[in-house]
Amino acid sequence: MKKIVITVVGMVLVSCLGLPVLLSGSLGGGAACPGADARGLGAYDAEQLDIAGTIVDVGVAQGVPRWGWIVAVATALQESGLRNLPHLGEANDHDSVGVFQQRPSQGWGTTRQLTDPAYQARGFYERLLRVPGWQQMSLTEAAQAVQRSAYPDAYGRWAGDSHRLVDAVTSGPGSCEPAASASLPHGFTLPPATPAPVVAAISWALRQLGTPYAFGGSCTDPHAGNPNTQCDCSSLVQQAYRAAGISIPRVTTDQVRTGRGVPSPQLLEPGDLVFIPGSMGSPRNPRHVGMYIGAGMIVQAPAAGDVIKISQLEGWRRDIVAIRRFI
Repeated sequence: MKKIVITVVGMVLVSCLGLPVLLSGSLGGGAACPGADARGLGAYDAEQLDIAGTIVDVGVAQGVPRWGWIVAVATALQESGLRNLPHLGEANDHDSVGVFQQRPSQGWGTTRQLTDPAYQARGFYERLLRVPGWQQMSLTEAAQAVQRSAYPDAYGRWAGDSHRLVDAVTSGPGSCEPAASASLPHGFTLPPATPAPVVAAISWALRQLGTPYAFGGSCTDPHAGNPNTQCDCSSLVQQAYRAAGISIPRVTTDQVRTGRGVPSPQLLEPGDLVFIPGSMGSPRNPRHVGMYIGAGMIVQAPAAGDVIKISQLEGWRRDIVAIRRFI
């Protein structure tokens, strides 16, 4: 019998004939992650938290530093209360629309485009990045440089809430499932038909076991345990697939809309990306992802203060909102 052997930081992945993928058990179970109330953000509802997460995710995808996320969230708090407001005519400043109250008449986009919070966030960041010295400005100065508001001092009142929202959004969903490990079980193998790019992606991801989590970390240093390496959940899977020669988007809210959908956890194959809302996401905009590696296991970057590790699929089952396949 021919075997494919891949060494991964002292472990061995063996692809051989006859290994079943174990996905037994009914839907249900799993521990609940702490929600917004546990983070002291009970004043904000699911829609507002979802929009804050979208604003931060867009900033990450565009390479905007953390200060920019804080400025953007504070701006949205002032302009709309983190609500995707419709066009209300004179009631909301003529043709202003959406989360940032951007105006088609001022070149921000069409009314239809501006109903998308991610589109508005991208436009805000694009203009912010063109402001000379914005990273050294106060929150009020940076926001006003983009928005040109008639009430330029109003943004500063949201500094505290903006910091707390960004802290909550970027802390990760938490390591909620009890069965997590920093290593593979003895004798773990991949199914014989696993495509070579999937083998490469899984191997790369497993070499990062023990690497610290950091929201916004690009996961570009391929040496596990290197203190200069920092990964978040979406950069881990992005870089894993990049190592296999496949390009996928940077953040979960984009990753979940690419590839091919898998309709059921019972149909999971190694290399599939599994999405859950996390404590700060929603079924429409999941904010946590892991890579299924077979035998009922997921490799993931869980949360701030934790490291890349192996988790049991069973702990995720009831929260799965999407599965995407790229091979």
